[in-house]
This record gives sequence, structure tokens and C-alpha cells, in this order.
Amino acid sequence: MPLFGGPLNRRGPGLLGAMARTAVVAGTASAVSGRVQRHQQEKFAQDEAREAAVDQARYEQEYARQPTAPTAPPAGGADVLDQLERLAELQRQGVLTEAEFAAQKARILGA
Repeated sequence: MPLFGGPLNRRGPGLLGAMARTAVVAGTASAVSGRVQRHQQEKFAQDEAREAAVDQARYEQEYARQPTAPTAPPAGGADVLDQLERLAELQRQGVLTEAEFAAQKARILGA
């Protein structure tokens, strides 16, 4: 007697045949679903990596455009230092008040 029906069984494949067909359909659907899911995960990972690279490039461009603080003293550095030293000495001697010292210092430094 055949497992999945045959010429003697005219009503269909029978219970065992229906179960076997269902198992094959379910297995195929599961395999296809898994393949689609893996493909989507790979695509999302690639998109995320691309976005991260773009964000990093924007970040680097933004900070490359920002001006940096000057590290060298202003032009005429020795002259400026001499003037500041004289101002500090006058303040220590009591000739200049704190406010006068601050005002003259700002004028010399160009602030």
C-alpha cells in the first residue's frame, strides 16, 4: 500500500500524505523566511555602516573648520611682554589699581 495514496485511494492522499505535504511546505517557508531575514540584516548592517561613515566625515569636517586658539604670542611679542611686565611692576608698587591694570592689560593685548 503506498504511503501517500495511490490508485486505490480516491479521496486524496490521506492523513499521512497531508501531514508530509504540510511539513514540506512549512519547511520551505521557514527556509525562505530565514534567507530573507539574513538578507535584510546584512542590508541593514551595510546601511548602518554607511551612515556611521557619513556621520564621522561630517564630524571631522565640522571640527576641521573651527578656528584654533593662537599658540604664538601676538605680533611684537617681546614688546608686549615688556609692557606687561612694566604694568605688573607698577601694580605691585601700588601705582596702578587692579582696575587700571586690567584696563591697560586689555589695551595692550588688543582684547
